[in-house]
This record gives sequence, C-alpha cells and structure tokens, in this order.
Amino acid sequence: MIDIVAFALAAAAEPAPAPRPAFTMPPVAVEPEGPIEAVVLHPLFREPFVCGEHVAGEESIAGDALGTDCQIIGETQGHDRGFGRLYRGDGSRNEDWYSWGAAVLAPVDGEVVGLLPNPNVNVPGTRGKPPAGLLQIRRADGVVIMMAHLTDFTVALGDTVTAGQVIARVGNNGPSYAPHVHVGASRGATPLQIRWDQKAMGALAGD
Repeated sequence: MIDIVAFALAAAAEPAPAPRPAFTMPPVAVEPEGPIEAVVLHPLFREPFVCGEHVAGEESIAGDALGTDCQIIGETQGHDRGFGRLYRGDGSRNEDWYSWGAAVLAPVDGEVVGLLPNPNVNVPGTRGKPPAGLLQIRRADGVVIMMAHLTDFTVALGDTVTAGQVIARVGNNGPSYAPHVHVGASRGATPLQIRWDQKAMGALAGD
C-alpha cells in the first residue's frame, strides 16, 4: 500500500507534458485591393493595454501582415495612477515589464489549429531566434488568428476555445525584444486589419 501511495505522489509531482506541437507555416500574404477588411477581436488582457501596428507591406506572411504587437500598461488605475508605463525601473529584467507572465485571453471563439511552444526566454533588449511560441485559432468563418511570443499554454491542439478564455501567458521568446503578444488575422492569404471590442474592454474594466 505504501508503495502505491509513493508512486501516486511521484506521478502527481511530475510536470504536465508539454503541448504537442503542430504548426503549418501560413501563406505569403496578398496585398488587399481597395479598402482593407477589419475584424473585431475580444481584448487580449484583463488589464489596459496598448498596441503598435505593422503597417501594410511591412510583413510578408499572413498572420504577420497587418498584425499588431500588444503590451499591458501599468500605473493607469487606482489612487496614484498617472501616465501609463510599460515597465518598472529600467526594464532590464522580464519581471520589470507589466506584461510579463500576464494571462492572455482568447480573442475569438474557435478551434486551436496550430500550437508551437518555445521554452526559450529572451533578455529584454536582446532579440531571440525564431520561431516564437505560436498559437493559431480558426473561427467558424475560416478567419485565422495567429498569436506569437506566448508561453505556458493552457489549451491543446484541437481544443475549442471561447473569447475571453485564458489560453496562455505572455512570454518573451522568438524574435522579440520584450514581453508582448503579436496578433495577426487573415482569411487564407488575405490579411485583415484588427480592431478591439471596446464594449468588452469596458466590461473587463468593471470586473
């Protein structure tokens, strides 16, 4: 009986197996003719965040093209709030960044169709080597959302996710200089412009 208990305890102490990797390289993006179609996504974080856009023609792969890089901003809430900041101190440690390790929320309802973990961790200011920790979610209408620089995935390949569900944590891996999440949207080879659901943002702020 003691041996059985010891075995059970040892098994419980073992770390969970890493997610099974499966990722298909997206196609080269085609430049849309005329107005660019937009897609509205659920906020990535519960906390306030800002994003920097990849302008048309800057990136060549669907999921990168017209994508956006998002980071949590701190010091924007509470009695002592002031101008938002991306990090504490000099930002030389990943732990200094407000985004580091933050819960990442699913931006859409859909199926996890791509997942590629990357256990490496970059030092802020130093760009790592590809690939990043990647996740792809496909909506029912065929739109695919690609997210990069993630870690500690809480979903697996083939899972169905709901917008707002925690799917991973913010990492700093792959071609990244600081903790953040890249998000891109595409339908086939056609990149889509991202907009955020500000109503959902307001609901999160009220939680």
